[in-house]
Amino acid sequence: MIQISPETQLFIREHSSDDVRALALQAKKYPDIDMPTAITQIAGRQVAAEKIPSWREMEEIWYPKHLSLEQCSSETTARYKARLFQGDSLTDLTGGFGIDCSFLAAGFKSATYVERQEELCEIAAHNFPILNLNHINVRNEDGVAYLQTMSPVDCIFLDPARRNEHGGKTVAISDCEPDVAGLEELLLSKAKRIMVKLSPMLDLSLALKELKHTQEVHILSVNNECKELLLLLGQEAPTEQAPPEEIPIRCANLFTKGAQEEQHFAFTREQEQHSQCTYTDSLGDYLYEPNASLLKAGAFRSVAAAYSVRKLHPNSHLYTSDTFIGNFPGRIFRIVNQCSFNRKEAKESLADLKKANVTVRNFPATVAELRKRLHLTEGGDTYLFASTLNDGRKVIIRCEKV
Repeated sequence: MIQISPETQLFIREHSSDDVRALALQAKKYPDIDMPTAITQIAGRQVAAEKIPSWREMEEIWYPKHLSLEQCSSETTARYKARLFQGDSLTDLTGGFGIDCSFLAAGFKSATYVERQEELCEIAAHNFPILNLNHINVRNEDGVAYLQTMSPVDCIFLDPARRNEHGGKTVAISDCEPDVAGLEELLLSKAKRIMVKLSPMLDLSLALKELKHTQEVHILSVNNECKELLLLLGQEAPTEQAPPEEIPIRCANLFTKGAQEEQHFAFTREQEQHSQCTYTDSLGDYLYEPNASLLKAGAFRSVAAAYSVRKLHPNSHLYTSDTFIGNFPGRIFRIVNQCSFNRKEAKESLADLKKANVTVRNFPATVAELRKRLHLTEGGDTYLFASTLNDGRKVIIRCEKV
């Protein structure tokens, strides 16, 4: 049973911005303080300040140990998921710290949080009322066991964990716990809609083959870093279900800094296959780099067709245009000049540069090798893209960000 004494609570408030490693070494100075608990809570608050900013000022919130907090969703992605799911009743079968459940539950009249770790259940039961989420029922049970006996609900959410504990690449849903593919029919007998949150490391094509009732795919990036792969399943009969190549894939790039607008792009694999894409031997005035969600989704031809940009090469996922296309879903650059990969020409063309942001796309050298060759350090306002044009020429493109 988690208990935090008034003395420890005061210590947590007074030291909320301190270095937790330094505090751990000073534990003997504070004999009346439960230092392990204090360090867990202080570290949690510091992570939450960035990851869950709306909870920042809520001093009563309890946080779990580091691993559970690192693995949970951010507020940014949780709010996005909450846009997709509403109804009367929700069950979250893999509750964890409860970030997703707390934001999803706001769109339902009743919700159930299921989690097999007792400590996480205690934390959730403590936090939900503080967040004014008194309609969430906390159940300390195994999610699969609960699923087998639960009453039907409108929606089910689950976030299966990757089984590979050594950080190895997991490409199949069957490599996750619980195995959603094996539970698909049972899940759909218990809810009209299912949302499955997966690691972006998973193979999307394989996931669509394994989960036969997928209706939509959402690929989420935050600040151009791919974070989540969401599959939305529904109860349509197999004869009514769209084939994998016709399932909508919705790419979203969300931002936590500045006033930048969200970037969205939607397509199907069929559209990608049939989209007209122009490849080019020459560069225009602008260079475009699709955001991380589009790159993960494989929207290479369809984005070129949608925005009338030319692709540098079938394997170079960079695009160019003569006129400025401000709503392109990715980073946009103005091209300053270009040079070949020839050592002498490159050094002469870039002689004035001491630092630059370097990216390689379909190029026979790594970023580190290119930096060494050009004697460049990281940073600054100049961007270099090393890539290949449609005629096979290797080029280094000097840009400024728009």
